[in-house]
This record gives sequence, structure tokens and C-alpha cells, in this order.
Amino acid sequence: MIPGPDLDHVTGLECLVCGAVYKPADIEYVCPRHGPVGTLDVRYDYDLVAARFASAPAVPSMWRYRAFVPVHPDAEVPPLRIGGTPLYATPDLAAQAGVNELWVKDEGLQPTASLKDRASAVAVMKAAERNAATVTTASTGNAAAALSGVCAAARMRNVIFVPSSAPEAKIAQLLAFGSEVMLIDGTYDQAFDLCVAAADRWGWYNRNTGFNPYMTEGKKTVMLEIWEQLGRRLPDVVVVSVGDGCIIGGVNKALRDLRAIGAIDHVPRLLGVQAEGSSYLVQAWEAGVDVLTKPPAPADTVADSISAGLPRDRIKALAAVVETGGAFVAVSDKHILGAIPVMAAEAGIFAEPAAAAAFAGLQEAVRRGLVNAGERVVVLSTGSGLKDIAAVRRGVEDAGRSPHRVPPDIDAIATIIEQERYAT
Repeated sequence: MIPGPDLDHVTGLECLVCGAVYKPADIEYVCPRHGPVGTLDVRYDYDLVAARFASAPAVPSMWRYRAFVPVHPDAEVPPLRIGGTPLYATPDLAAQAGVNELWVKDEGLQPTASLKDRASAVAVMKAAERNAATVTTASTGNAAAALSGVCAAARMRNVIFVPSSAPEAKIAQLLAFGSEVMLIDGTYDQAFDLCVAAADRWGWYNRNTGFNPYMTEGKKTVMLEIWEQLGRRLPDVVVVSVGDGCIIGGVNKALRDLRAIGAIDHVPRLLGVQAEGSSYLVQAWEAGVDVLTKPPAPADTVADSISAGLPRDRIKALAAVVETGGAFVAVSDKHILGAIPVMAAEAGIFAEPAAAAAFAGLQEAVRRGLVNAGERVVVLSTGSGLKDIAAVRRGVEDAGRSPHRVPPDIDAIATIIEQERYAT
């Protein structure tokens, strides 16, 4: 029996492999029959969810949707304000992509500058439910920083496993927040396995994506926000960059939830975008391969946040695309880096490579006829460009953008201004 308060709106945890349903108090992470591939999905009493949401206060954070999240109604939330990020209408970006209407959800404005804060807030609350003294996760950077920051605010010890290839800015975040950092001389997948082993050995609470079923439930709040920000209407397409697959799985879960409470009668198509150098799910979707048996694929991309040789939430990710009639597309690192200055200059949104991959994927989908010009589209920008300045610099240099180096002389400035025709 796992300690923790009874959650009356959660009816069970369902294995996505065999369909077995478990009581939350009887199980922690994955289906015991299938081990790590036995991903669980949280099931709800939707009558109770609908009633609580109808009377929920319109707070400007993810806790506006507490009724949809598997935490106790009276549990204390972490003190950081997480969620409530802006959804920007971006007509100039729409023109660049070749669609009539485009919005960008800017998750780079979260407390630790990525969407992963949403899941980490839930992780910290679930750890507190279980009286766990330490929380752990493996990450290429963003999930780690999110857990690190939320734990710092909640005064909870955490241990982070990060591949040594992670950008320095992300590692610096972890150290600044006071985390215990294990910098692994290996891949993300190796860091993930070490984290699982460590959590098991020392009894730490495991936040890992695709292993902990509650992370989907935190990330799905981004789609619930989009629905309300669009006046309780839905776009035709939502574009999500995909690594482990938890975010796109969460977006799909939000759509299921909204349908279950009768708030919507149709869903948008979900477009999953991967880097060509880390395209496990693109390959599986195009070939119709079973993701339970497909072996890991190479993972080598500048977009570290979506680099995963074996996506841990691959069942939910694939289901998100299949159930909504969507698609997966792959884009090159060059295209990803090129999207960074376009998003910044055309919409003022500063995206890291993994976030810019979503916009690059939209451009590719329009080119291939997977998205039509007349459709209404939302792109998730999942993290700030401040996460990886080195990659951003490559993108702007490839775009031919560089500063003017001039002496401290107004006439030298005037020469440049007149040449560039900036003078009014």
C-alpha cells in the first residue's frame, strides 16, 4: 500500500499495454506485468471533474485546472506561479508558414523557462503525498531544471541525472537551484536507466517522463489553457515537438478530458515534430511498426530537449497522432536552427531549438500538404532560447545576422545607417 491521501476523482490507473486497471494506492509507476513499457494512464470520475471545474476560480495558473489533475483538492501547491502563459496571435509567422491563422503558446515564460514546470509541480506534490524526502529525474536539461526550480521553491531535496552533452546554461540552472547533479558521461537513455535504478535503491520519488504516469497530467494543462484562451474553441491543428512523447501525449489527454465532460465534440489533429537525427516515432508511424518491440534508434540532434533514442512515452505519443488523424514529420537541424531567428524576428518569441522545431515542422507539413493554408493552427513553443545560447547563435549566424563592429564615431554610425536605409 502506497501512502497518500485518497483522491476521490481518480478511479484508477490503466495499463496501456494490457488494459489492467489498478487502484492508485496499490501501484506507483508502471504496470507490474510489463515493467517499464507498461505505461499507465490516469482514469477519472468525470462527473466529479466537471462539477469541480464548473465552480473553479479563474486563477492565472495551471491550478485553474486542478479538477483535472490527480492531486488532492486541498493539497498545497508549490509557491511558484506555473502556467497561465500567453497565447500570441502571430500573423507574420502565419505568412512565413503558409497558413491563414497561427497562434504560438509561449512556454518559455514559465518560472524555469520551459513547459516542463507543469509536470514538475505535480511531481513535487505527489512526492509530498508519499512523504518522500527526495525527488529525482533524468533529463537532457529542461525537465531537470523544472524539477530543480520547483523543488527549490518547495524546499525539497532532489537529485538530477543529466548527460554531459546537455547545454551549459541548463546545467548552470541546476547548480544555481541547489540540486545534486549527476553529470553522466553517456546518453540520455543511460541517464534515464541510472535514475530509475537509483530511485529504486534509495526510495526516492521518480519524476521520470514515460515512467511516472502523473507527468502527463501536469503537461496536459497547456492544452486546457489553449482551449480557454481561444474562447473555448479549438484550432484545426496543434503542432508539438516530440522527444520522449510526454507533451504530445498530455495534449491528447486534455482533449480526451474535455470530450469526456462534454466541453467539445471534436478534436484538432496533432502534428508531432521530431529532428531527423532523433526520429524514432516518425519512423514507427511511417512504417506502421509496433513501438513495444521497435528497438532504440540513433539520437543525434542540436535540439537536445527532443533527443531520445527510445522515447519513454512512445505509446501515448503514437496514440495522440493516430487518434486525432494527425501526422509525424521530421525536420533537419539546419531547418530547426533557421526557425529560431524567424520566430524571434517575426513574433518576438525567443525559442530554443526544441521549441523552434515545432514551427519548422509546421512549415514542412504545409509543404507536404499535411496542413492546409486555410486551417487554424497552434504551435507550442516549449522552451526559451536562453536555454541554449550557443545553438541560437548558430541559427542567427546561418541567417546572415551579425552585429556591426564600429569605432566610437557618429560618422561611422551614420555611414552604416545610410547604407542600410534605416535613417528616417
